[in-house]
Amino acid sequence: MSPRGASRAERWGDVFLVGVAALTLLADQISKRVVMANLELGESWNPVPWLRRWVSITYVTNTGAAFGLLPDQGSLLMIVAIVVVAIIAVYYRHLAAGRWLIKLSLGLQLGGALGNLLDRLRYGHVVDFIDFKVWPVFNLADSAITVGVAILAYCLLRSEGKS
Repeated sequence: MSPRGASRAERWGDVFLVGVAALTLLADQISKRVVMANLELGESWNPVPWLRRWVSITYVTNTGAAFGLLPDQGSLLMIVAIVVVAIIAVYYRHLAAGRWLIKLSLGLQLGGALGNLLDRLRYGHVVDFIDFKVWPVFNLADSAITVGVAILAYCLLRSEGKS
């Protein structure tokens, strides 16, 4: 143990989680800024003509949750995001050192939750732009949250199978 009470592995785990969350938040916010600076609301763009049928960048706003769920519930979703951030922090504090995959999943979820929370605080809605045509338009924060939850579910199911 170091003088501060945390082992080297625990400190690196902290750096890893915060780093993943920060990179996720940064990528999310930069991508949204680029879309807002270059497209009008409702406008789509795709430089590859044959891909337009399946995917485009489409600037839309969303007052609901990921993938357009719970429209016009911004205040509730801000509270949910704050609670999720708190739960991630508490859960993380109880993790054993070396649980890197779970820390990755928590970092993705934390960065994604903060990205969408920041949009709601700043604009009153979330900026979405990834348009696969057969699915509601979403953003990098939504993707990070979804991938983070999937990784966490995998880790938890895998550990259940071992016990």
